[in-house]
Amino acid sequence: MKRRRTRAQPTRSRSRSRSRRLPAPRASDPFRAREAERYAAPLPSREFILQTLEAEAVPVDEQRLAKALGVQGGERAAFGRRLAAMERDGQLLRNRKGAILVAQRVAVVRGRVEAHPDGRGFVVPDAGGESLHLAPADMRQVMHGDRVLVQPGGLDRRGRREARIVEVVERAHRRVVGRLQVERGVAFVVAADRRIQHDILVERGATRGAKPGQVVTAEVVVPPTGHAQPIGRVVEVLGEFGDPGMEIEIALRKHDLPFEFPSAAARAAARLPQAVRAADLKERRDLRALTFVTIDGETAKDFDDAVCCEPAGADFRLLVAIADVGHYVRPGDALDASARERGNSVYFPRRVIPMLPEKLSNGLCSLNPDEDRLAMVCDIAVTARGELARYEFYPAVIRSHARLTYTQVARAIYEAPGKVARELEPLVARLRALDRVFRALLTARGERGAIDFETIETEIDFDAHGKIARIRPAPRNDAHRLIEECMLAANVCASDFLQRRGHKALYRVHEGPTPEKLDALRGFLKSFGLELGGGETPHARDYARLLERIKRRPDLQLLQTVLLRSLQQAVYSPENVGHFGLAYEAYTHFTSPIRRYPDLVIHRAIKAVLGGGAYDPGGWDALGLHCSMTERRADDAARDVQAWLKCYYMRDRVGDEFEGSISAVTGFGIFVALDDIYIEGLVHISELGNDYFQFDPVGHLLRGDRTRRTFRLADRIRVRVARVDLELARIDFVLA
Repeated sequence: MKRRRTRAQPTRSRSRSRSRRLPAPRASDPFRAREAERYAAPLPSREFILQTLEAEAVPVDEQRLAKALGVQGGERAAFGRRLAAMERDGQLLRNRKGAILVAQRVAVVRGRVEAHPDGRGFVVPDAGGESLHLAPADMRQVMHGDRVLVQPGGLDRRGRREARIVEVVERAHRRVVGRLQVERGVAFVVAADRRIQHDILVERGATRGAKPGQVVTAEVVVPPTGHAQPIGRVVEVLGEFGDPGMEIEIALRKHDLPFEFPSAAARAAARLPQAVRAADLKERRDLRALTFVTIDGETAKDFDDAVCCEPAGADFRLLVAIADVGHYVRPGDALDASARERGNSVYFPRRVIPMLPEKLSNGLCSLNPDEDRLAMVCDIAVTARGELARYEFYPAVIRSHARLTYTQVARAIYEAPGKVARELEPLVARLRALDRVFRALLTARGERGAIDFETIETEIDFDAHGKIARIRPAPRNDAHRLIEECMLAANVCASDFLQRRGHKALYRVHEGPTPEKLDALRGFLKSFGLELGGGETPHARDYARLLERIKRRPDLQLLQTVLLRSLQQAVYSPENVGHFGLAYEAYTHFTSPIRRYPDLVIHRAIKAVLGGGAYDPGGWDALGLHCSMTERRADDAARDVQAWLKCYYMRDRVGDEFEGSISAVTGFGIFVALDDIYIEGLVHISELGNDYFQFDPVGHLLRGDRTRRTFRLADRIRVRVARVDLELARIDFVLA
């Protein structure tokens, strides 16, 4: 029987062999060089692909590119994988039509993803400028805080400039805190941070025994893609959602706050002495005989500063002693690295996350009474008019004679002689001298034109179960202002000392209003028949004069709030642009090195100058950005905790009615601050009445098209509690 030849048998291909090599090209023949590379490798190299795309001069689709490179059908899959790898590495881009471009020839923007709970997302460019809108398809592959490269595009249908994600450069969330949920046998974690719009799918068997509804921390194993949710595993079970203190545990993890000291820092703290040693006193002035005292709140445990005042004829000698943290925390050591990462202490109701281990913050560096302590002293001569005539910085050893509270000091020197005055009799003369220097500094403050906004801060009282019993205004008296003015004087001297000697510093800068905010403010004030002086560049003095004119008006709260919101946020920066609010040309933080890293940096710089040298923390600009970030991070975490506690407090008040004031006006409704209990909630725009309401950002109001009814910032209003959402930490009101 004749054998039939099958397809499996090899046959000679009529096509040209891919392994055939061309003769070595001449150096002057780039076309022959590209051809040689093309036939020498199984697939075109990355360099050859880029050269070909450059030669095309216009974006081309994958099929045309494959044809230009001679890629045959059997090689298309591998060729596609190579192109995908080049996309991942940022060498290639694809536009919305799928055409391929050389990334270096396309303007890409690096920035941070800013997600919103409602699903919207933007990229905030690192270099500044307007934010770029991300389409839902792009948001599916990133999470809030991720760093990305994007290609700017056109405008979407709402007129927002769009961008397309080219590459995810850095993932922001290695771990996510939230509540474990189980549906149809599938476990997932719903993030406590509502800006994280993805549910984290939990690998089978990786729940660590957590029960549905419990709060857990999930480690993200696989980040999200455009087609799949992120995958993770539970690494920590925190407990039930309503457990006492759980709101703080969530906030710590949600905001990535370091709350456990690294083992190296803990070991370094353990090696420190229990008390000041004789060797520590070398080259220090002995001021233990002077009557230094600390003046703080009732619950304070770490005492950064002590003050002493001596009359000098008609003038004063004011000594501000600040804990010498730099003696124990040296640049680059484990304690320094930990403090730098934290940036500052974080204060929650009933709990503090300190910047330094307790042995330092409450022990060696705390100016506790009747104990020798190392300090950096700012020794100031203050005139009767409050002028800082001269000053001197030096290391010293001091001994606080008393731990006083603001309440004690106020009763001793501002009230009729009584029990407290008799108890503090040996100190009263020194306290009265402090009060006189405070009055002098206050006079200078007024002449300087510093802004003095009147705001109400609140304190929370807790019951035996750790929940809110009541919310009340924090007591404030002239003893608070006395200490504030002393600290301001020392901070000004610190910035002046470094500036005069040409040494870099981390300034506390506060810029005035932007041109846009200034225009809006002037337009708003004009409707009230008011005017802000100063022309195009108003001074703090112009704000202060306006505040003085309006302080007896019934709409003071409205006007003061708008003035305050026109100013920019204070930050840390090596570029000195002055402090607008305090009306200082140069200002820095020196007085709280136990709880603020910038203050420790200033201490080191001053010590270096005193020793004839210089101090470089390694990147002043980066350090300023970092310390500004950690400050905002701490504020956000503290606000989250307070919001949750207030929601818990109001959960049994649904249906109750309250009087309040409008504290903010937005395009989606009004926020109302309730009288007496100091809690805010939202009246959604849909609850304002059967009308279309237009938002006027300049006038800070909502106005109905048909009814012409207006809701303006600071208006009085009566509301009813409609809903309290502990999950979202949100309180909803309706008009009563």
